Amino acid sequence: MKKFLIPALFVATPAMAAEGTAFFSLHNPNFVITLAFLLFVGVLLKYRVPALLGGLLDKRAAGIKADLDEALSLREEAQALLATYERKSREVQDTADLIVATAKRDAMAAAEAAKAELKVSIARRLKAAEEQIASAEAAALRDVKDRAVNVAVAAASELLAAQLGADAKSKLIDASISEVAARLN
Repeated sequence: MKKFLIPALFVATPAMAAEGTAFFSLHNPNFVITLAFLLFVGVLLKYRVPALLGGLLDKRAAGIKADLDEALSLREEAQALLATYERKSREVQDTADLIVATAKRDAMAAAEAAKAELKVSIARRLKAAEEQIASAEAAALRDVKDRAVNVAVAAASELLAAQLGADAKSKLIDASISEVAARLN
């Protein structure tokens, strides 16, 4: 402290010489201010305020450095997570594309199978319709033949009834009964 006091007094003396009053007087406000300032600086140095301030600044700097390190590690971790999520997103997109492609392939195969099944069903129905038409034709032909036979029998009956008398009729009935009896035995 003594190191600073003496040079400070000599530095301040020439400036005060111009005023005409003695510098080292307690009536001189400049001397009192200089003395108070030196006393203030001495108290600061005695209580090691600069070291405390330096220590506080060092703590603050260490805290800021720790915060920066933590922020850097968090940033790296966030970038790693982002890369992981992007990779997973690509994998999920690839899987989704594969599922869509498989579904399209399966849908096309199902459509082809349905077309083939439809063709078989149509062919089966056409065949059934043709069989029904053939059956209906055969039934119609039988009906026509049956009617033709019935008409011919009716016409023959009427013709025979008109041409035969009562004796001829009873002889024909007896002959028919004998023929039926012979055939049944």
